[in-house]
Amino acid sequence: MATDTPTAAALQEELLRRARGRARGGAAATPEAAPHGPAPLSHAQRRMWLMDRLGHGGASYSVPFATRLRGPLDLGALRTALTALVHRHEILRTRYGQRDGEPYQETLPAPGAVEVPVVDADADRAGALLAEEARRPFDLSAGPLPRALVLRHGERDHTVLLTFHHIAVDGASLEIVAGELAELYEAAAGGAVPGPGPRPPRYADFARREHDASGRPHEEGLRHWADRLRGAAPPRLARPEQPPADVDARPAHAHTVPLDPRVPAALREVGAERRATLFTVALAAAFAALHRLTGEDDLLIGVAGTHRRGSAMRGLVGLCVNTLPVRVDTSGDPAFTVLVERVRDALLEAQRYRDVPFDLVLERLGAAARDADGTGLVRVTADVLGEPTTLRLPGTRGEYVDVGVGEAKFDLSFGLVDTGSPAALIQYGRGALDEAVAAALAGDFAALLAAVAADPGTALSRLPGAAAARGTGRPAGEAAGDHGAPAGHPAEAVLRAHPLVAEAVVVEPDGGPLLAYAVPRGIGGPSRAELGSVLRASLAPGLVPVAVTLLDTMPRTADGAPDLARLPGLPSAPAPRGPRAQAVTEAFAALLGGPPPGPDDDFFVLGGHSLIAVQLAERLRAALKLPLTGLDILQARTPRAVTALLDERAAQRAATAAPARPAARSRAPREGTVLVTGGTGGVGAFLLRELAARGRPVLALARPESAHLVTGDGVEVVEGDLTDLDGLRSAVAGADAVIHAACTFTRPEVDLAAMRTMLDAWRGGPFVFVSSVDAYGRPAVDLVEEESPARQPLSAYGQAKLDCERLLLDVAGTGGRGGASAVRSPLVWGAHDRLRDQLRWGATGVLYQAVREGRTISLPRPGVGGHDWYGAPWVHAAALARAVTSCLDAPVHGVANAVGGHVGWRDLTARLVELLHPDGPRATGGDRPAAPVVRETDEVHPDLDHHWRYRADRLGLSLRERPGEDWRTVLGEMVGASGV
Repeated sequence: MATDTPTAAALQEELLRRARGRARGGAAATPEAAPHGPAPLSHAQRRMWLMDRLGHGGASYSVPFATRLRGPLDLGALRTALTALVHRHEILRTRYGQRDGEPYQETLPAPGAVEVPVVDADADRAGALLAEEARRPFDLSAGPLPRALVLRHGERDHTVLLTFHHIAVDGASLEIVAGELAELYEAAAGGAVPGPGPRPPRYADFARREHDASGRPHEEGLRHWADRLRGAAPPRLARPEQPPADVDARPAHAHTVPLDPRVPAALREVGAERRATLFTVALAAAFAALHRLTGEDDLLIGVAGTHRRGSAMRGLVGLCVNTLPVRVDTSGDPAFTVLVERVRDALLEAQRYRDVPFDLVLERLGAAARDADGTGLVRVTADVLGEPTTLRLPGTRGEYVDVGVGEAKFDLSFGLVDTGSPAALIQYGRGALDEAVAAALAGDFAALLAAVAADPGTALSRLPGAAAARGTGRPAGEAAGDHGAPAGHPAEAVLRAHPLVAEAVVVEPDGGPLLAYAVPRGIGGPSRAELGSVLRASLAPGLVPVAVTLLDTMPRTADGAPDLARLPGLPSAPAPRGPRAQAVTEAFAALLGGPPPGPDDDFFVLGGHSLIAVQLAERLRAALKLPLTGLDILQARTPRAVTALLDERAAQRAATAAPARPAARSRAPREGTVLVTGGTGGVGAFLLRELAARGRPVLALARPESAHLVTGDGVEVVEGDLTDLDGLRSAVAGADAVIHAACTFTRPEVDLAAMRTMLDAWRGGPFVFVSSVDAYGRPAVDLVEEESPARQPLSAYGQAKLDCERLLLDVAGTGGRGGASAVRSPLVWGAHDRLRDQLRWGATGVLYQAVREGRTISLPRPGVGGHDWYGAPWVHAAALARAVTSCLDAPVHGVANAVGGHVGWRDLTARLVELLHPDGPRATGGDRPAAPVVRETDEVHPDLDHHWRYRADRLGLSLRERPGEDWRTVLGEMVGASGV
């Protein structure tokens, strides 16, 4: 086997040499293979191998197969089943070598066991872990055994990922793998040793047969394809002006636009009338969309063919696909029905020669048909996507999990998702297609599918698409606005022209008044009254909206267009019905006053504020027994959105419901038990993990509706709440130590009453209270030592923390009580839904929203007001958990700070720009806002008036930063997981 790494040029030359050899009727030397010895590669495998040798394989040819399984999972049975599967199918334990310049494959001995590692991971971390595992490269020369990874989210909640290399499997193989794994798992779980069963077909035999037929039998087909594709070229796509830095990795992106559920059935009817399948109609739609995008008439789209025919290949695991290039002439502005017939005929012709391997076609066409990555001719593909394959293990309920490997196999792919939730899909390489164009194309493709479903006789020139924007399909005088849509109402143009408005949209609901929505630029933009005055001064009275609503961000659909259905105050659907919807409406009316609100009435417009949000959440939580917080109310804002959130959480609780755990009162005493309050919050989740890692038994205080959110080894749930004083008293009495991390944030009287009750029941062991640096108030000095005196003004939240600390420290060490620690923390960052709210509220929220929307940001200049620095202290949740739990063994007997570090506003803003605008500055009008302009001023915005640094010496050892806990990394995790 060759040891030197060949250059791309050398491999290309070798490829052409083989083509010339086949053209003369000869064949390159191939290792003679005994039935179970080395075998040649199939043509599809050969291409995969060549891509790997050229260094263009990357993660493009990883095939991740992930399923979330809810229910009891027998990991031993899964390991046994996977090992048996690899024993059965030799292709899953095959290595790929090279001899005398020719690749070959050979089967490796069956492994004794296939490793199935298990990692504990919250659901919000799962996506990153799965993608990281799927991107790990394979070594084809060593034999790419399938890799397994199990993420354990809870006792009965796992995600199973199997990662294959495409050289060994195709889509049909995954169905075979899923079916056989279920059978093998069932046998293993029942205590039986999985039997060998009938021997499945060997892929090496298929490769030998294909290799033997690579000469004369394909000559007719090769002549056909050479004639059919002569002069063909890939369509010219609008490439980005500034390609991504990682363009060589072919980073992929996708836009999905939902379709009316009736569209696929209508498209089937269109096909049935013209002797065409749904696939043919969808392919015709892809040709129409590509024509509208490029303006070209001679177009080429690749589709996937298969060699699977007959019973002899039933149960064969392996790569049995072939690319079929379909060339269609769209000239003459035909009706869509005519295009369907053209596509049908071209597709039938292509299928007559589907057995001719596409790499032989490229070799016949010569070097002009290939780029360096071997796919010079087919750059655009199309497909119809059905329900994805999932594992169906007995006793569990499987849910498909999409794992994006981040790399694109083709420049552009069109997809029609034909499931219960149909959609139009556009996937593209971010180095091959401009992102703004791609976003518009997704919406156009969805609109085109809907248009031809409604009227299949429409001419191509009248279908939605980029060509229409050039003048063939849009009324005169309409300018193009965001995402290729019309600019809309004149009031919208006036608002967009305002220098302090980043985005605007004007909507006229059916039968309702004209409404305007605007996103201000910068921190503290124009008021609603100011914008209203501008509109009245610029427009005729009949064109002035009755109200202007200011938004932090513009809600968007999957393709990046403004989502009118999510604008507050705009009715978009029938009012939700049912007990939860009724409870929400009644609670809004009771706490906000006035008549019952409409489903889309805005909480803030109705007079709501943070305290009412907390009260509203508490009322609904008590009535419906579902987890809900005041922050949820502030974010959802409308009765419709709150109802939808409650419906979602009811479904989550039903899906993750575990058998009832015994209450603390009936449990057997466990020495060293730690009571943790706030275990369902962000900080509490990390505390439970840290205590479990230390082997400490835990009682987690949780409300009944949130109990299912508490997970971890050695954790028992005791039902209770800060307002349930009897429950608190009982819980503290049953523990040997207390970590009090819960609080109401906005109701000091509840926090103080809860602390008094817990201290009254505290009789021994240490007590740790998770406080806040807000207890310092606004110190006179910029560098704040631990236990520095508080200074007014204190917020109500900070005063409550300070009062609770005094209550604790006053009784510590009396009546047999142990040592006490008040651990003051700042902003807590980490990958958890509750902690991610730091990006939505307060100073960090102000900066995050401004960066996200590309608004101008004014930051205080160092030295303003006599302070050389403006920023915020922060701590990683894992470091805070280490610091808090260390106080169980070594109480500080006072106040200690748990501050991981400090970040200035300029550094924080720069990192947010880097995360939210990775391509740097962009011109306006794209599919996302331009990167913001950041400037320093001599004014200090009230939200950014933070200039204190805090010492954290007492807990410094526990707070020492570990790998992955630096602020840049954790901020990236929080931003990435928030769906930006």
